[in-house]
Amino acid sequence: MQEHAAKTNQNDPIHHTRKMSKRLQETIEHLRKDVEQVSEPQFKAIFETAAEVLGGLVTAFKHYEQGTESAWRGN
Repeated sequence: MQEHAAKTNQNDPIHHTRKMSKRLQETIEHLRKDVEQVSEPQFKAIFETAAEVLGGLVTAFKHYEQGTESAWRGN
């Protein structure tokens, strides 16, 4: 039965968006931690920009899951 559940999850796009959102959130947290540890302004800027861009992707995945953006709704 677990094998069937695993296959079902693999076919579910929400499973994949949630899994990727979790990974992206972990990366965002890591980037922001590194910003606190290094004093170089250019480094801080690029890492903070990367965190913001990844945050945008997490938001896009959430909107896809919720169907709140017209682009993600079916015809």
